[in-house]
Amino acid sequence: MTATGLDDAATRPPVAERRLHPVTPFRRAWAPVTVLAGWAVHDPNGAQEQVQRLTSAMLLTGLAVLVPAAGLYGFLSWWFTHYAVTDSELRIRTGLLFRRTAHIRLERIQAVDVTRPLLARVAGVAKLRIDVVGAEKKDELAFLGEREARALRAELLARAAGFAPEAAREVGEAPARELLRVPPRGLALSLLLTGATWGSLIAALVVPPLLWLATHSLWTVLAVALPLLGAAGAKSAGRFVAEYDWTVAESPDGLRIDHGLLDRAHETVPPGRVQTVRIVEPLLWRRLGWVRVELDVAGSENSVLVPVAPRAVAESVTAHVLPGVTVPAAPSRPPRRAGRCAPVRWRGYGLAVTGSVFAARHGLLRRRLSLVPHAKVQSVRLTQGPWKRLWRLADVHVDTGAGKTVTARLRDAGEAARLLAEQAERSRTGRRDARPDRWMA
Repeated sequence: MTATGLDDAATRPPVAERRLHPVTPFRRAWAPVTVLAGWAVHDPNGAQEQVQRLTSAMLLTGLAVLVPAAGLYGFLSWWFTHYAVTDSELRIRTGLLFRRTAHIRLERIQAVDVTRPLLARVAGVAKLRIDVVGAEKKDELAFLGEREARALRAELLARAAGFAPEAAREVGEAPARELLRVPPRGLALSLLLTGATWGSLIAALVVPPLLWLATHSLWTVLAVALPLLGAAGAKSAGRFVAEYDWTVAESPDGLRIDHGLLDRAHETVPPGRVQTVRIVEPLLWRRLGWVRVELDVAGSENSVLVPVAPRAVAESVTAHVLPGVTVPAAPSRPPRRAGRCAPVRWRGYGLAVTGSVFAARHGLLRRRLSLVPHAKVQSVRLTQGPWKRLWRLADVHVDTGAGKTVTARLRDAGEAARLLAEQAERSRTGRRDARPDRWMA
């Protein structure tokens, strides 16, 4: 380094580190209590024996020790957590006994999500989750004040888009144009018309009485009934609460998704990181022309783009995720001899290859059409077992960057061999001509 560089480093003002919101210690104080609860769930018999041995004085003494210890742990973990935004990175320092420092390069940030659980909304705070290229787990800052969280999110996205540090703080949150809003009535009706909702509900109502007649054991009935009721609630009421007021908007930093009745989430679909788009069409939705759109995003947990919408509206939103892509209207079925390998299911399989996507369909009652842009295909494989080889059939698999595979099943063997060679060439030229994975202009 030159003398001038040393002088610049010496005169550069130190980076100002900031702490999380003062309400954070209350959230982190629950960690010791959670450990005890986890032990009790892991060994319920031992926990019950220990509780029975406790006297009232021992219980009060334990609470008198546990509550201050939990509060002290929450305070110290908050005190030793800092974050700072430098010219090139977001730095997060955490740890009470074992220190950890995360250095997140700003140009590698793909998305920044803001989530507000119910209690956090009451306290006026929010959680910031940072999606970074190549990272399996998101780093997070929990909790920040709502205004501070939105300002920091806007600054990080502006910096990732290439704005200078001074300009990034003044840019603010980019404007957004609403593309879709799912009405609560339509969402509720779509859940009522979903087979999984009724299947789990019927199982929760039918199985426990049968178990009672067979065993006359209350604990056995409860052990089976409670998980079934929980699954039924998650597939109906849970989804309604999570997908309530679902809004999709277009902005310069990607597609923004806002949703949630109790816990509000503000997510971003990173541009250029979508590997696969699935258009799902349950049986009872077809008369209404409704579909659901799901995503596979590299390095991100975002998996739903549209919970329910008319097909034309859903395809128009999909066009913002996959620019220039038209959803194939009628994928071709496998040859009739495919029925020798899958007597009924073969009718649900289909394939369409356009100039921009590899599209494979499967499912009879619940149709799923998977669209993979040629530029996102990482590898192509052909598989053929003895029975399929006898009937001159083969499967063609394309692997994506999200670690997922889309398969065109039971294709004619000659067609599959041609598809294997042609898809490899399409993927090579697609990657060469694809736009870089950067923010939308």
